Amino acid sequence: MLRTFGVVLATTTLTLAGWAGTLTGAQAQPALSATPLPTPTYACPPALPVSGQFLSAGPTSITVRYSMIMSPPCGYDPPMTLVVFASREDATAWRNPVASAVSGPERQGDITVTGLTPDSEYWYRFSAGEKHDPYVIGGPVRTLPAGSASCRATITVDNRWTGGFAATVTVRNTGEQTLNGWQVTWRWYGDERISALWNGVLSTSGTDVTVRNTSYNGTLAPGASTTFGMLVWANSPAALTLNCGR
Repeated sequence: MLRTFGVVLATTTLTLAGWAGTLTGAQAQPALSATPLPTPTYACPPALPVSGQFLSAGPTSITVRYSMIMSPPCGYDPPMTLVVFASREDATAWRNPVASAVSGPERQGDITVTGLTPDSEYWYRFSAGEKHDPYVIGGPVRTLPAGSASCRATITVDNRWTGGFAATVTVRNTGEQTLNGWQVTWRWYGDERISALWNGVLSTSGTDVTVRNTSYNGTLAPGASTTFGMLVWANSPAALTLNCGR
């Protein structure tokens, strides 16, 4: 009985020893497989990547101010292209563009498209590189009749303090004809009051303001500009919409 048990034990020991001798280091350690991580997705904010504002028109041109609000992947990098269409249907489908112009390297500025037909309606859209902006469709905007003159006025706040500010207004001839006389109009929306004005002739009616040219700065060749300045008493500088005409 003892002899039989010893044989069985010896056999079992030899069997286990032989099995253990066949294991390698790789077999002794279970293989670990890496679980792939999901690719993160970027959520774009709910805002337009570019905005556009029509500024002025000449007989054969329009000028639009753009602002590139977001960068890739949700927006664009300069330069920005302004593309003009003869109908809203063409603008919506991005087909049959009639003209275009490219901006500089700035993320905001003005783009002027030329070569248009006088006294005609147009729509405009933006693109950057090969990417068409799917959101902004501007228009209709109309070019001026042939032979007419036009101008654009922009304001720059040079200095501000508690209770007032100093500003310069630039008047530019954006047409193709010499401008003989101009006037800039706007409306105050608060308690603003002009205390001094130079290089212009001021008249007011309530909150409506008109500044006309003087005898020495009323004639502007195409592309030429002049300025007038003013001191304004106000609690805070308001955003002004300036209208320029003859």
